[in-house]
Amino acid sequence: MKKSAIRKIIGIIILVFICLPASAKDKDEADKRAEYVRSHYAKYEYQISMRDGVKLFTSVYIPNDTSKKYPMLMFRTPYSVGPYGVNKYRKAIGPDKSFEEDGYIFVFQDVRGRFMSEGEYINMRPQNAHLNDDVKADDATDTYDTIDWLVKNIPGNNGKVGMYGTSYPGYYTSVGAINSHKALKAISPQAPIADWFYDDFHRNGAFVTPMAFIFFDVFDKQNDKTYAHWPEAQKLSTHDGYEFFRRLGPLSNVNDNYFKGTRPFWNELTEHPNYDEYWQARNVLQHFKDVKPATLVVGGWYDTEDLYGPLKTYQTMSKNNQKENVQIVMGPWSHGQWGSPKKISTLGEGNFGFDTGKWYRENILLPFFNHHLKGEDSSNLATATIFETGANRWRKFSSWPPENKEAQILYLGANEKLIRQPETDSESSVYISDPNKPVPNTAHIDRGWSKKYMVEDQRFAARRPDVLVFETEAADVDQTIAGAIDLDLWFSTSQTAADIVVKLVDVFPGKDVNNNKIDKKTGNRHELVRWSVIRGRFRNSMSKPEPFEANKPTRVKFELYDVLHTIKRGHKLQIQIQSSMFPFIDLNPQKYVDNIFQAKAEDFVKATHHIYHSKQYPSSISYNTIK
Repeated sequence: MKKSAIRKIIGIIILVFICLPASAKDKDEADKRAEYVRSHYAKYEYQISMRDGVKLFTSVYIPNDTSKKYPMLMFRTPYSVGPYGVNKYRKAIGPDKSFEEDGYIFVFQDVRGRFMSEGEYINMRPQNAHLNDDVKADDATDTYDTIDWLVKNIPGNNGKVGMYGTSYPGYYTSVGAINSHKALKAISPQAPIADWFYDDFHRNGAFVTPMAFIFFDVFDKQNDKTYAHWPEAQKLSTHDGYEFFRRLGPLSNVNDNYFKGTRPFWNELTEHPNYDEYWQARNVLQHFKDVKPATLVVGGWYDTEDLYGPLKTYQTMSKNNQKENVQIVMGPWSHGQWGSPKKISTLGEGNFGFDTGKWYRENILLPFFNHHLKGEDSSNLATATIFETGANRWRKFSSWPPENKEAQILYLGANEKLIRQPETDSESSVYISDPNKPVPNTAHIDRGWSKKYMVEDQRFAARRPDVLVFETEAADVDQTIAGAIDLDLWFSTSQTAADIVVKLVDVFPGKDVNNNKIDKKTGNRHELVRWSVIRGRFRNSMSKPEPFEANKPTRVKFELYDVLHTIKRGHKLQIQIQSSMFPFIDLNPQKYVDNIFQAKAEDFVKATHHIYHSKQYPSSISYNTIK
């Protein structure tokens, strides 16, 4: 046998032995944590009555050590607090095992109308009980009533309560701050839903089909009584989301072929395509005017579901309340990834160098709650603790976005250039958008609702004729972009409707800038940093849509959500512009219809789009940089 073959076999054997213990170690750690919970905590279950008589199922884990009093840490969820039964324990009861070892009373509650709790469930229920005498109860009053009962009835508590949760539970955490109970001292809304016309299922008016379809297929099934198990999902014909949703056709086919009208919130969602009173009532941000509990907002830069939520929750609370009482953490994470007990140093093709999740939980989350609920020192916690992607490091700021910043502007130009001065002699760049062959949101085969595409190499898209590409020259020095990216585009279409998708991309050099060697692994990588979309009908108002006038240059302004990213020396900053991102974003018919959820197959037509970069119609991108 040749030496090279022997070395290859040895390498495979070594790799197997390296990987196997890691998997076994994870299981061993999980088993040890589960055993610690069982041996150190006693579980109790209660049905707690709300002010309107509805009873909410609540499980409580109390430390066996009764020599001291403990604060309570509460988690309210629509996703089940099972397992049910006082002799059946959760394998983990804290945000991290350090919480369990430090000593807390842990409280879990099924929200109104979900699983073992009574009452009617309403998605993103309007929180108006404190404004309307005719409304007896809502999620905010349920939180208040629960806390009031807990501090009066749970033995060994110190009278202080904290709340945390991610995604929908993050929303319920935020809601707890509305007219909050005096015992609620600290909250950590993590990836919280803030306004469902902008979070999760909508992006500036564009609809996130696979997320809504897959989620509501199960979550939106209604039950007349309490239940302990999740309903089953439908069996799809293929795992290829691009192919499945392309075959599905217009969104009106969802009810015709799948839901059959049995998903109430899906029905309501499709009946309200614009930002009307229905959605405005579900905007929880409007209630954050007198937030008493200390707040730690947590989000992930690569959260494809709720990036709007944490940023807007922090900004709103900081503006309307005592700024020093509101803090934010943004890390290099997908949706909820920061809570995983496994090592978190990568996401898909992105590598961030070290376990960022463990660092956050041990250095920020636990000290935050220990300070406000146990009186421990937390002087090392900053107002904003933000991970700088591109440079792979944590940074601390006194505010977010940072105050000491420098404004930058780049103009789109001819020959796919991003330049410092607007063009004087070029006109536009053109592309054809075809609903029958839309630009995919990922090169991978998945259901269309993935996480890793948020850092994916974008060369698969850049090489398509229906994607425009503009980029700078290679950077001479590092440039750190901080905050939102503002787009000011001049656009026209040969039809009357269109979406505009814009991506901010970090283009790696083909050769390592330090040794001039070809980088086979990441050379010329086009790493996605941030993207967003606007449904063109909403360019002037999310409440009052309007068509484009065919072939007329029209100004369209919108924002790419915040980043803290460094374009390193030798890299290029690139902008990609397209009009589909399928199946993640639903197809725009490109022929204006009043309600896209009711569009017919014949409404979906090809269109010729122009992005202008002339002296009269200068398109640009603006952002801030910091040192």
